[in-house]
Amino acid sequence: MADDPGHAPAAAPGVERLVVALVRGVHGLHGAVRVEVLTDRPEQRFRPGIVLYREGDDTPLTIASAEAIQDGPGWRLRFAEITSRDAADTLRAAYLETEVRPEAELGRGEVYWHEVLGVTVTDLDGTDLGTVQDIYRVAENEVYIVRGERYGTFDLPAVRAFIRIFAPRRGEIVIDAAALDLQPPKVRPTGDDRPRAPRRRSPKRKAATTPAADAASPDDGGSVELAPDVAPIGAPDAPPDVETDGPETVEP
Repeated sequence: MADDPGHAPAAAPGVERLVVALVRGVHGLHGAVRVEVLTDRPEQRFRPGIVLYREGDDTPLTIASAEAIQDGPGWRLRFAEITSRDAADTLRAAYLETEVRPEAELGRGEVYWHEVLGVTVTDLDGTDLGTVQDIYRVAENEVYIVRGERYGTFDLPAVRAFIRIFAPRRGEIVIDAAALDLQPPKVRPTGDDRPRAPRRRSPKRKAATTPAADAASPDDGGSVELAPDVAPIGAPDAPPDVETDGPETVEP
């Protein structure tokens, strides 16, 4: 997931507020909070001395200590300004933001995920195919979920074989729809005039002579394991309803 521009008060020129954590609970009596990590860089974002902000608030929260929770997900943070459980409880369910300067943090051609969301996707001939609605990862590839009228909703792997121009900051993503083999969405007939499929009945099983003879093997539905990261594509010109601080996308 990518850094969230958030809804905080305007920052200094060139500075953005990006969501990096969601407070899930309170720990102990001295103001520590347990947060869900919404960044791929927790070691960098949660260093002691780093200042975070509650979403929509300018009050600084200076990290006094931070550690990954060993027996569960998330991190435990303690702030210099929060010294009691009651004070920490006011942060429960709050998004925490940090200030960044994208031009200084990102390399040439890199963008945050939230910069890709909402960008128009077109075919090589300029045909509008929709806009990027969401982003997820499979193995080492980012996949953009694009929604439009021509092909409905489809997945767009962030690889050079499909993406020819990737410049979200100027609102441009051009893909090779033929290479992606996109097909118009199927339209199901409406009304009650469709022929009804006959009811299928399972054959009755004969009684087994022994318990083993009638033992049914379990249905192994299998599972799909998703790899944790995605290889971004490069570009010379360059995922709750809140975008988060996560992996950068590199423009081709």
